[in-house]
Amino acid sequence: MTTPRLRFRSRPAPELHGHGLRLRAWDPESGAQAEVWLRGVRDPDFLRWNTPLQPVTDLRGARRALRARALDAAEGRSVSFRVTDADSGATLGHIGVDRIDRVLRRARVGYWVLPEARGRGVATRSLLLAARWAFGTLGTHRLELDHALGHHASCRIAERCGFRHEGTLRGAVLQPERHDAFRDAHLHARLATDPEPAVP
Repeated sequence: MTTPRLRFRSRPAPELHGHGLRLRAWDPESGAQAEVWLRGVRDPDFLRWNTPLQPVTDLRGARRALRARALDAAEGRSVSFRVTDADSGATLGHIGVDRIDRVLRRARVGYWVLPEARGRGVATRSLLLAARWAFGTLGTHRLELDHALGHHASCRIAERCGFRHEGTLRGAVLQPERHDAFRDAHLHARLATDPEPAVP
């Protein structure tokens, strides 16, 4: 008996459409997109809840981060989407399907939304869209999502999108702007066999 495998191919992220959004690949060579990436990952609210292993502090670092993500996509480790408004094309944020495990058919999802796009359901709509693609086209069985304890907005988004709270991971993520101290995180997950929630 053979083990099912993810149907991932080495290619750029596809374009996904739905819920008033278009999800498409980031362009590492676009100066405008590098500026948006830099603004997103330097936002104080982002840094309150996320501590990148390799901090991005300037445009050179932003381009380097986007090139690394493009390489990860080409080699099947992750897929990164630029979340844009379906009508205007304006960039609203980012969502990634990361840590793709082909054997266990498991992956992790993470996202951020630009300050001016918050409060419009962007994270919820993009998560629903990316999850549908991951379970359908990619062939994932389990999608995981974790966030630092106390990040209530992320908790609500996860639950709204059908990602059940499974427990608390002790000392699982880094403290803000530190690489030598840890804090707890909530683990959420959704299976391919779980019902797909309705769009709010």
